[in-house]
Amino acid sequence: MKTIKEINEKIKNGQVVAVTADEVIDLVAKKGVKKAAQEVDVVTTGTFGPMCSSGAYFNIGHSKPRIKIGAGTCKFNDVPAYTGFAAADIYLGATALPDDDPRNKVYPGEFKYGGAHVIQELVAGKDVRLEAQAYGTDCYPRKKLETLINIKDLNEAVLFNIRNCYQNYNVAVNLSDRPIYTYMGMLKANLGNASYCSAGQLSPLLKDPDYRTIGIGTKIFLGGGIGYVAWQGTQHNPGVARKENGVPQAPAGTLAVIGDLKQMKPEWLVGVSMLGYGVSLGVGIGVPIPVLDEEVVKAAAVRDEEIYTQITDYSESYPQMIPGSLGEVNYAQLKTGKIVVRDKQVPVGSLSSYSRAREIAEELKSWIKKGDFLLTDPVAQIPNRESGYVFKALKERPF
Repeated sequence: MKTIKEINEKIKNGQVVAVTADEVIDLVAKKGVKKAAQEVDVVTTGTFGPMCSSGAYFNIGHSKPRIKIGAGTCKFNDVPAYTGFAAADIYLGATALPDDDPRNKVYPGEFKYGGAHVIQELVAGKDVRLEAQAYGTDCYPRKKLETLINIKDLNEAVLFNIRNCYQNYNVAVNLSDRPIYTYMGMLKANLGNASYCSAGQLSPLLKDPDYRTIGIGTKIFLGGGIGYVAWQGTQHNPGVARKENGVPQAPAGTLAVIGDLKQMKPEWLVGVSMLGYGVSLGVGIGVPIPVLDEEVVKAAAVRDEEIYTQITDYSESYPQMIPGSLGEVNYAQLKTGKIVVRDKQVPVGSLSSYSRAREIAEELKSWIKKGDFLLTDPVAQIPNRESGYVFKALKERPF
């Protein structure tokens, strides 16, 4: 048994043993769970892919004369932001689009620019055009503001993503006779391809399936800087079916994360244009897993061939919420680039980058070994499968 306090002392003294989630698999195979738990202090994980439920809030400071942007309108490079807070507080969603974007009127829409691209440009240090209008009050008399802003001049610039880091996800296919455009990418007709989005054996919540070490207040790698787990993410669903190893067989837990945007880097927060669907933000996240006992190591050493997910039809079953699965595959099978669905060999690709997930795990490991990153004790656990927490679909009622 170890404690986070003891592990942090090792980090401070330069004695910590940190390995990536890839490396711990090989170590356990070679030395066994017990020996690995004795030797290793931290396992680092990583994931990088599009995460739509993301965004950033800003305090832009006060103009002269003052303007109450709250309940007014505000745009960053023509992309509208949410202003329903106070005079100078604004939230920009990653999926927000300019008013003049044709969307899917010209099908499939290209969605060349949106909130995610603005966030990436701000992180890159570029100037962004801000336009705001307000109704004017005695204490905030100004009604219009047009200016350039830069992240270094803002009081606060905070990445706050309400649903990231999905614990497992569907494999998407298309059973219809026409191509379809989804948040899982373009899916060709008649099982022409398949798409998945997970780092598998590197992905944070797949290496701590019951959220024993990952909780509210956990310090993480976020967008190339430091962030924290703020809460369970929206659509958090820990009660899905699981294998004997405890790993969910379908989309399950999620994390809400927060961090200082000014510390982050544009290569880890990337605007993504998804043909026929919209805009998303590619987010890099890495979570350290403190090795508290043998059970932590056993869970962290789960391999791609032991992680299963469901094949889902996105032409009808997914949009119409029709339950059922076309089959189950593991991530080792997915990473071969082909799977079999209904007796047909189907080429498969990933929206999530495994190589970049590995970079994140390595970077986080280097921070820890250099003493630049201490672990935090979660202040509370996020709901697990024993908590009775249930994700509910919308209950529609007539007016």
